[in-house]
Amino acid sequence: MVTTVQELRIGDAAAELGIEAHVLRHWESVGLLHPERSPSGHRSYTPNVLDRCRMILILQRTGLSLAQIRELGSSAHDERLRLIAGKRAEISRRLALLRATDRFLAHLAECRHPVIAECPECSAFTRADRGAGSRVPTPRAVAP
Repeated sequence: MVTTVQELRIGDAAAELGIEAHVLRHWESVGLLHPERSPSGHRSYTPNVLDRCRMILILQRTGLSLAQIRELGSSAHDERLRLIAGKRAEISRRLALLRATDRFLAHLAECRHPVIAECPECSAFTRADRGAGSRVPTPRAVAP
């Protein structure tokens, strides 16, 4: 099969996307991609299919599973909005946890108390974390 300038075979498409060819095959096997096939069976990746691949990569970075990405692509508008709102809420919670962890670590870098329980600021961080779903790691002692 002769591909046009706009169409790539699987190896070239994978290289362009910065992934392995087996990833594209897997995405196809789980129903996320449907590249056209030549009469001899070679996959042909058009710009539209490559854009879909890029979208899958972005959605994976947000933490969506392949099943969730497939659901997002096949759902009605209202269901998509619900899925997106749920993922955004999860990301907001993770960001808040990361910000709190960063503040805690910044304080630990400056803290001169040998035991966290002796430091009012460390104790405040650990008390604030007790109600959180994900715990900020709190070491027992801090080197002076």
